[in-house]
Amino acid sequence: MPENQIQNSRRNFLKQSTILGIGVAATPLLSHATVMESRESLYILGPRKGYTPQVGTMLSTMTMMQEWMIGTFKKLSVEQLDYLLDADANSIGAMAMHLAATEKFYQLHTFDDIPWDGWSEDVTAKWGVASSLGQAARDTIKGNPASYYIDALNEVREATKKGFAERDDDWLMWEDEDWFWGPTNNYCKWFHVCEHISNHNGQMKLISKRFEKE
Repeated sequence: MPENQIQNSRRNFLKQSTILGIGVAATPLLSHATVMESRESLYILGPRKGYTPQVGTMLSTMTMMQEWMIGTFKKLSVEQLDYLLDADANSIGAMAMHLAATEKFYQLHTFDDIPWDGWSEDVTAKWGVASSLGQAARDTIKGNPASYYIDALNEVREATKKGFAERDDDWLMWEDEDWFWGPTNNYCKWFHVCEHISNHNGQMKLISKRFEKE
């Protein structure tokens, strides 16, 4: 074969190989993104339909954490939900309401631009005790079945989902230079809501273990 034909063949081979390589490499990524956006499985974290990518990913993580936490206490009796390890402890029921209150306050702060602790009297009356926990919560947050706490958590979460759907990744990345733990962004604030669920779920599990042999 003449030298010029050999060179042309090489160039054509390299060109076709490059195109094929790009196609093979890109296809799994595109397919993966499509699957991530279409499947609402609890154990697939990532973008969700109706939300921008980072917001949807944040929501998927919060959803998994909350479902795990609810699974810890949903079958407990009223007596078990009210159980206190000692005089200074928080009950499972109080911690569940505390998590609902925490999420509510972060909604008001990040969705409505209300300064922290700048809540209305009505909001404070409804959520203040659960947010603070302590003796007031031990005295008042008790006597309720698991469904009471699950309904409260789900009601607050529905408002979070609506608020997330109305916002985008730029909002999630917006930085607050004056936050009390230092410069942070809305992503970090909402990640705190998520890890707060995980934190109290660990405490709930510690308490619920006592009832497994009953």
